[in-house]
Amino acid sequence: MCGIIGAIGCAHAAEILLAGLKRLEYRGYDSAGIATADASGFAVRRAVGKLSNLASTLESEPLSGETGIGHTRWATHGGVKVENAHPIIADARVAVVHNGIIENHRQLRRELTAKGAVFTSDTDSEVLAHLFAEAIDAGGGLAEATASVLAQIEGAYAFAVMAQDFPHELAIARQASPLAIGLADGAMFVGSDALALGDVSERIIFLKDGDYGVLTQDAAALYDAEGRKANREIVAISASPGLVSKEGYHHFMEKEIHEQPDVALHSLGAFQDAEGRLHLPWDVDFAAMKGVAYLGAGTSYLAGLVGRYWMESLADLPVAVEIASEFRYRQPAMSQINLALGISQSGESLDTLMALKYAGEKGADTGALVNVASSTMAREAKHVLLTRAGVEVGVASTKSYMAQLVVLLILAVVAGHQRGVINDKLRREMEVMLASLPRLLGASMACIDAIKPIATYLARVNSCLYLGRGVLYPVALEGALKLKELSYIHAEGYAGGEMKHGPIALIEEGLPVVALLSDDNHFPKMLSNIVEAKARGAEIILIATESAITKAENEAETITKMKVSVPDCNPLLAPMVLSLPIQQLAYQTATQKGTDVDQPRNLAKSVTVE
Repeated sequence: MCGIIGAIGCAHAAEILLAGLKRLEYRGYDSAGIATADASGFAVRRAVGKLSNLASTLESEPLSGETGIGHTRWATHGGVKVENAHPIIADARVAVVHNGIIENHRQLRRELTAKGAVFTSDTDSEVLAHLFAEAIDAGGGLAEATASVLAQIEGAYAFAVMAQDFPHELAIARQASPLAIGLADGAMFVGSDALALGDVSERIIFLKDGDYGVLTQDAAALYDAEGRKANREIVAISASPGLVSKEGYHHFMEKEIHEQPDVALHSLGAFQDAEGRLHLPWDVDFAAMKGVAYLGAGTSYLAGLVGRYWMESLADLPVAVEIASEFRYRQPAMSQINLALGISQSGESLDTLMALKYAGEKGADTGALVNVASSTMAREAKHVLLTRAGVEVGVASTKSYMAQLVVLLILAVVAGHQRGVINDKLRREMEVMLASLPRLLGASMACIDAIKPIATYLARVNSCLYLGRGVLYPVALEGALKLKELSYIHAEGYAGGEMKHGPIALIEEGLPVVALLSDDNHFPKMLSNIVEAKARGAEIILIATESAITKAENEAETITKMKVSVPDCNPLLAPMVLSLPIQQLAYQTATQKGTDVDQPRNLAKSVTVE
């Protein structure tokens, strides 16, 4: 996975593709390649390492052709070697570039091998190439072949495909991973984002989840997930959109919410080794540790609270989660803290930086979980865990929070394995579970329509409570934080079990209570908390997994008409999957009120003073 570029109808396609790949370098990569098609067939050039290596290969072995696809790859399935670099070729007649994870690739590989397919790479992406070859042999056009392939795969993806049988066409599709089309006179382009297309097109079509289609040099035939013809808006962009284009969204925050499936993909890829197993980029002995401290502010602090549940339950390692601005001033006991991890999007939050320095001075190992590799925190900490969220413009953290959660769960899984709490079999199961996250996040985007009327209701209230239990308690805190910082509505988050210890006194007729529910071991008690709040006049807004909603409605009378469901998932993933609707609820409520979503009053993206 990483960056995709494609072109059709260009006299020197390879040159344009290489330039597009250079614009995608910011995503990170460890190999790259380009394939073109001309009258004599396919030709491909691939190289590991920097794009300069691919450029050198192209100088010595030029590519001709008016149609081509290119890719920068960050190794996930399969190690860093030329055979695993994209484009992936099947039977010398289908070429594929793919971002994402095909979750059922092992099963598909077995089935295809049994039919005689010969695999030459270790990637999950190669099943796409062979599935296309099989579908083309079955007859029909390239659009029909694409629909056939999509019906067989599970997971998150964005891809572009060339086929020798259709030399003047490109097949494209996306699900939970971004893909855009660039329109030009007599030519058509496809790329991972507007930045990849900025020098070749000023008119962009951003595909929606489930979209697929076929490009020629003059037209784009697009279809939605149901196979109906789709007409997508053409968005005008500047010739050099940079990293901060809204890409057709109304606000940067809206765009960044929608980028989270792709962010999860990139963050997962950054912490997988050549065999696809989770790993950390530094050598830390969790087995010898007595305790860990997570240091953060605002949303980063709340990410740490979620991470504590994971680390303690999966690794049996105590975690102190500290508000960074309070930490060093209370002179905390450090004798049982072996590792202090500063959590920050910018890596410049002064409170967190100073707290991390204090921990280091007291003898703790220091780590930085940051989104900016060149940040002060990344430079000064002994170890760095770099999230791959990309540039986040909206002041209210969304995609960087998601990336933090992904890495914190990976950290807990690796620590649990080192400490013997997680055996090899369970670790593998968790790696498979994590691979499903981008798909689940993409499917959760379907909640938008259900949230709109709820946001209209919330925009008229003055106060709101959020409730959660277990690992969803910090998510309730985050939901309340998002609502108040974006819409300026007073909101508080509480643990469900704390209701009777004070907050229940706040409940009066019509008070909105946002309840987070998952079908986990906290379900019975959380359901009781919800019923208690409703009995006292609260208007319940239920945000829950599908099975939890069904179970709640079976066990209790109708709790509410205001409910938002997300796909069922392992309870460990619920904090991420349920975070999407709480972000959407805050965003849509704020837009209903007309507040400045991207730059809320009195707030800054990075707090660099105490």
